[in-house]
Formats: sequence, C-alpha cells, structure tokens
Amino acid sequence: MLLDDDNKPSGNARKNEVAIISDVTDDSGGVRSMTGQGAGQCPHALGVVAVEIRAVNQRGLKISPRLSDTLAPLESRFEQWIRLRIRRGTLQANAHFTPTGTVTPGEINVPVVSAYLRQLQAVKNSVGLESSIELTGLLELPGAVVYGGAKSLDAEALWPALVTATDQAIDGLDAMRITEGGAMAGALRSDAAAIYDQLAEVALLAPRVVDNYRARLEAKIRRVMDEHGLEFAASDLLRDVHLYADRSDISEEITRLGSHLSLFEETLSASDASGRKLDFIVQEMFRETNTIGSKAADAEISARIVDVKCAIERMRELVQNIQ
Repeated sequence: MLLDDDNKPSGNARKNEVAIISDVTDDSGGVRSMTGQGAGQCPHALGVVAVEIRAVNQRGLKISPRLSDTLAPLESRFEQWIRLRIRRGTLQANAHFTPTGTVTPGEINVPVVSAYLRQLQAVKNSVGLESSIELTGLLELPGAVVYGGAKSLDAEALWPALVTATDQAIDGLDAMRITEGGAMAGALRSDAAAIYDQLAEVALLAPRVVDNYRARLEAKIRRVMDEHGLEFAASDLLRDVHLYADRSDISEEITRLGSHLSLFEETLSASDASGRKLDFIVQEMFRETNTIGSKAADAEISARIVDVKCAIERMRELVQNIQ
C-alpha cells in the first residue's frame, strides 16, 4: 500500500485489486432442498401397493420405514432402495398394501384389537379425553388383521410393485425438492451479490484507514513537538505508519473472501450441489469477514461488515437445508 498522496491508486484501480465477480447466473444447478413429500402407488394382481415419503432436513440420512404387515418382510430392502437415490434428510417412509377381492379376506385378530382398545381406553381415562375411538383406525395397527390366505400374499411377489411405487414417491419428493431448491438458490445468489457489492466498497475504503491513522498520528506528534519546541523526522512517522499499515492491511482477506464467493457460486451451479460443501464455504467466508472487521479500524467499513455478516448468516441457515 502506497503512502504518497501523489501515488495513490485511483478508485477504479483499487477496486480492480480484488477479483470481485458480480455477475451471477440464474441457473439453480443441482440444488435440492431436504424438505418435501412424495407419493406413489402400483396395482398388482393381489392388490395395490402405496408408498408415501416425507422428508425434513438432517445432517446425514435417517430413514424411518413403516410398512403394513404384508410388506413387513421387505422393510430392509425397501430402506436400501431409498438410500440408493437420497443422500441426506430425515425421512418417514410409509408403505401399505391393500388386497383386492380376489384375495382371501382378512380376519380381525380379536385379542390384539381388544388389547389395543383397552390400552387406548386407559389413556383416554387418564388424560380426560372425550373423543371416541374409531375401530377402523385400530385395524391399521400392526397385527390387527390376519389374512386368511396369508400364504398367497407372498411378500416377495409384491416387491416389484413396491419398487415401482417407491420410485414414484421419490420422483414426487425430488420434484418438490428441486422446486424449493431453485427458490433457495435464488435467495443465496441474492445474498452473495450483496456481499460482492459490500466487499467492493470495503476494498475502496481500505486505503483510507492508513491515511486517517497517518493524519491523526502526525497531528498528535506536531502538537506535542510544538508545545516543546522540538523537531521531528518524517522518516520516524513513516516507519510507524508502515508498521500500522502492515497490521491493518485487509487486502489478503478481501481477496480470499472474493475467492470463497466464487467457489460458492461454482458449487451452487454444479449438477450435484452439496449442502455440506456449501456450509463449509460459508464458514470460511464468515472467518474472513471476522478478520476484516477486527483489522480495519474504520466506522464505515465496520458498518458494511455488519451487513456482510447478516447476509452470511442468512446463507448459513439456507445451506443447512440443501441436500
């Protein structure tokens, strides 16, 4: 950083010292939200298989499968099939089989249903509920119905239908995630563009920090020297200003923050945008911003850094919901 007034770089030159890219695309890339819902169903000679999947955000992948009694033997394969297509999120995956009239009607397991009824009645009495207990709801509980032709309802024969219904549910979930992901990508780019603008202004203001320090220091020294009738060497002043300039120089941090923003846009536009990678980049952006704020002792720069931190915090919250 030059200290000579006559050799100060122009505003445009200062701005060009930092690689700040302000033009961003509207491409949402492969951004997918972790929140969504999808459903599917597939007819079968023995009945209809229906699947519903609901998802919310989660750092890893957690699947809670719930299958009707007939499909229960397929639970492990059902969960593994979902894992082939979904990377992150907390999923509630329900699969239900409804037999057709060609299948031997099911028989109500009276002891099991009676046990459910007694427990529910006890809960009602203990908490003072007035609502009635619906028997149709009890029949959905595990073990409530035993199908007379259970052997004809071979779970393995229903696997292809379960796969088809599951794929439909995942497709629906994915479509919802992509739609929401596109909106999130737009919001992230808006905040990134705001940071670019603030960073460009900080780059222009940065040289003023040293100039102001030199002016304050020189005024203070002249006042003391004048009071005591002393002379001072300009070289001593320049040496002290140089030391301060080294300590308060934020050009490296500005460059790194600009580089992080470019990497963020590159990752956001990738076909398989990773929420984890975006989260890491945002953390690094916040680290550089903190350093700039602590090194640059200037009120206007500090105000702009506060705006940058607010934008980064909004970005941090959003990327944690990206798959």
